[in-house]
Amino acid sequence: MADFGRVFCIILVTCLDLIFLSKITVAENIELYKSIPCYQLPLTKINCSYKRDCVYGDKTVGNCTVLSNTLCLGDKAFQLLEVPCYYCYQLSKEAQDCELPVHCKSALPKPVVVKCSVSDYQHCLGSRSFLKSVKCNWKSGYHWSTAFALSVTLGGFGVDRFYLGYWKEGLGKLFSFGGLGVWTLIDIVLIGVGYIKPEDGSLYVF
Repeated sequence: MADFGRVFCIILVTCLDLIFLSKITVAENIELYKSIPCYQLPLTKINCSYKRDCVYGDKTVGNCTVLSNTLCLGDKAFQLLEVPCYYCYQLSKEAQDCELPVHCKSALPKPVVVKCSVSDYQHCLGSRSFLKSVKCNWKSGYHWSTAFALSVTLGGFGVDRFYLGYWKEGLGKLFSFGGLGVWTLIDIVLIGVGYIKPEDGSLYVF
């Protein structure tokens, strides 16, 4: 019973702490925007509806209201007249925050689908989170200069292939003495022109 009592007290104290911290967080959030004009609030603090019968690339109107638990300067219901008539996925790359494509083959022309979103301060039409096809252009730290130097100096032992992640080909070069030199020369040319890329599909770091 004593152990049960201690456990109960620990749970009770933890719950009270969480409630207290949540109240502090809410109070801090309210104070955070207290001195900011309502029309400058992030979209997480306001609800907006936009007129969609606009011309692409032109301006449209947004009618917004501030959430009830947010304090700000000015009217809590206002109209925005300079909202761009773009769907969020049509905004420029600079206005979009997309995941970096990883673990894909950069040598393949097929695009990769990633998740994207827009800033909380960017007004646009439609969903603020969306999928987008992008080119596979990720890097995992393989340096072209290192690969080329290894190919020239130690390529006969397959070190260049080991470095790039082709361990089977590396073993083949090692036990064939670089294909009696022929394989070594071919790899020097192929790595030099960038034809042979890292095995994981990433791009070289130059």
